[in-house]
Amino acid sequence: MASPSVAILDYGSGNVRSASRALERVGADVTVTAERDAIARADGVVVPGVGAFAACMTGFAAVDGPRQIGYRIAGGRPVLGICVGMQILFDRGDEHGIDTPGLGEWPGEVTALHAEVLPHMGWDTVSPPADSTMFRGIEGERFYFVHSYAVQKWEFPDDPFGNMSSPRVTWTTYGSPFVSAVEDGALWGTQFHPEKSGDAGLALLRNWLETIS
Repeated sequence: MASPSVAILDYGSGNVRSASRALERVGADVTVTAERDAIARADGVVVPGVGAFAACMTGFAAVDGPRQIGYRIAGGRPVLGICVGMQILFDRGDEHGIDTPGLGEWPGEVTALHAEVLPHMGWDTVSPPADSTMFRGIEGERFYFVHSYAVQKWEFPDDPFGNMSSPRVTWTTYGSPFVSAVEDGALWGTQFHPEKSGDAGLALLRNWLETIS
């Protein structure tokens, strides 16, 4: 059986080497690229992100990221956003007084954490829903975070007709609760870095690969 192909979108903002090594360790055939055809062909695409929301969106737009990822999401093709790569999937980010539009795949705003010490850096627990696929077998594990901003209010609207399945939302508390992961069909996101989270992170990436292989 062929290894699932994963393209890591290279837009100048993200820890692509660590992500590439981690995905290769769990059996993916990895390419780091911003090339449109490679992004379209891949079984799964990872959107990394490190730094400020506005800077990430600038780099993302420069490689036509919104359209490339938008096409995949519209077609129900797997995408995994990591750290700021997850944040930009929301409506907007407000950092240092700079209000920047995101992709708007999920309603919500990325804002500063309410904590005495920032950034939130190090290992922390998560509280996934009982039916999580992302955290299957690793529900009680700890994951590695490095961030000062997050989505702290989940604003996904209810479906009055009952035709849509609601995203599965995972929470972590640091000062106050924030969204630490989302599973929404083929679209997944993590605020923490699975590629830096040891065996637990590798298990999570393996769970993701199992959904696309």
